[in-house]
Amino acid sequence: MKRLLQLIILLLLQAGALPAASQQRPAQVQQAPKPSGAQQVLQGPQAQEPLVAQQVLQGLQAQEPLVAQQVLQGQPKEQGAPQVQEPLVAQQVLQGQPKEQGVPQVQEPVHEERSVLDVVADSLLAGNKVAVMTGSLGEIMLSEGYPEVIIQCFDDIMDGFAALHAGKVSYLMTAYTTAYVVSRSNPSYRILPYHLTNEGAGVAVAKDNSTGLLRQIDSVLAGFRQDGTLDKIIGNWIRHDGSEYVVTEFDNKGTSSGAGALPPLRVGTSANREPMCFVRNNTISGLDWELMMRIGQALGREVVFVDMKYAALIAALQSGKVDAVASNMTATAERKKQVDFSAVYYVNPQVLVEWNPVGAEATAARSSGQSFWEKFTDSLYRNLLHEKRYMLILDGLWVTILIAVMSVIFGSIAGAGVCALRMSRHTVLRAFAKSYITLFRAIPQVVILMVMFYVVFATARISGIFVSVLTFSLIFASYSSELFRTSLEAIPLGQRQAGYAMGFNKYQTFRYILLPQAARIAFPVYKGEIISLIKMTAIVGYIAVQDLTKAGDIIRSRTFDAFFPLVMVALIYMLIIWGFTKLLSVRRWNLSAPKS
Repeated sequence: MKRLLQLIILLLLQAGALPAASQQRPAQVQQAPKPSGAQQVLQGPQAQEPLVAQQVLQGLQAQEPLVAQQVLQGQPKEQGAPQVQEPLVAQQVLQGQPKEQGVPQVQEPVHEERSVLDVVADSLLAGNKVAVMTGSLGEIMLSEGYPEVIIQCFDDIMDGFAALHAGKVSYLMTAYTTAYVVSRSNPSYRILPYHLTNEGAGVAVAKDNSTGLLRQIDSVLAGFRQDGTLDKIIGNWIRHDGSEYVVTEFDNKGTSSGAGALPPLRVGTSANREPMCFVRNNTISGLDWELMMRIGQALGREVVFVDMKYAALIAALQSGKVDAVASNMTATAERKKQVDFSAVYYVNPQVLVEWNPVGAEATAARSSGQSFWEKFTDSLYRNLLHEKRYMLILDGLWVTILIAVMSVIFGSIAGAGVCALRMSRHTVLRAFAKSYITLFRAIPQVVILMVMFYVVFATARISGIFVSVLTFSLIFASYSSELFRTSLEAIPLGQRQAGYAMGFNKYQTFRYILLPQAARIAFPVYKGEIISLIKMTAIVGYIAVQDLTKAGDIIRSRTFDAFFPLVMVALIYMLIIWGFTKLLSVRRWNLSAPKS
């Protein structure tokens, strides 16, 4: 029987009905089941080692110049290699496997319904913590279809890198350009060779835009694409060889004055992701910046950039605070329900970044020979002196002090008024004051601030500083009013009666008898409320106000140093609070009775 089977197989091989053993491998590669496909794609990461350069290089098409060394370690290309204008496409990720002679290239996933993100999420990310930026494409995609992934959201992508550095998360998902810049500057981070998405970024505009702005932007983009301007813009900022950015000077004030004046084009952006949009020499720069400056020039409109948190961009666009958003934003299905998007101007895939212990050890070895003073002076130069970044701190410090002082003054005055209503004999006034206090003390401060900016003053062209002062004044009034009321009620009733017996009227009794005692009771707690208010101002970055905290975030986004900027900002806040405490401790107000 055994010989009969061998004879049948031999006849089938000779007739060509069965492929020879050397020809069976291609069919297995193209038709492998899902589990084996996942194992092949993730073979490198599961072993905690990246795919070797030869394996990745063999999986790339000849027309795609990005080499594996760039993908894995964020290093510049070898001399003579052409510059990269577009990132790798998602198909190339699946080709990061050993190529054998006679084996055709895998151009598509093993099963078309299985995307690269599906494979990576199932075999690599499941059960692990992944850092993403709030509102980013990475958060949207992971939260919608991959419940097995533990998502950790951060308002700033640099906070995500800091969490990865501290071991709080296993991976970080971000745009390829951001990951490349960070890993090139810090080899402690390593980019995994899997492009999870390949969606393109567009300019977002409001759905109810009646000025035809979307049509105008699409028309300009089409012209840029045709005459090569778009390629030039991309080449100016996507510099994989590590060379300096090519910055174009603009002086387009538009036609915003005189007859036929056009209003400025207000563009919302999150300037914390180099090279797409970031702060350089204390001004906004980057690919998105140059693109919108050229669009404004073509439309004859001055461009005004509004820097804010990424998660607040859509809200700012819907409320009319900005006319357009250019911040490497991808047109997802959810976003399209809220706003409209222009044609794609750049494809920036989402990639995974992991901690690279080998690079971390090499970095530590290089810095081991430096003394503490050398490390300190180096950090001081990079974070403050280079590009005059100390100006960001000084400007942010002034904004923080301005908001705090004005809020304390107006909040105290408003608090006294609310206290009077709270102690009124009229039931309606007491009920109103009580409702006001409950409302502003029950809602988180950041929510109140965003509601005031994006809802209450949505159509008003007022600055974020004004809204911040108004909001914090109302919040401070709700706390100080109760402080004033409890202090007055703590004074025995006999004190008031004694004033009347001495011939004082109602005002004089309050001014010279009740107020001094109430101030002495309330003052220690009042100082604490002021300190809380100063620290509360750190949230104004959500409404495009560049305060001290926002200035520190901008510096961190350029230097990738999580320690020095945070400690510096913390020390400055301590000095501010210490100064306010000392100032308030000098109590020289004349509250004594009038001389007869």
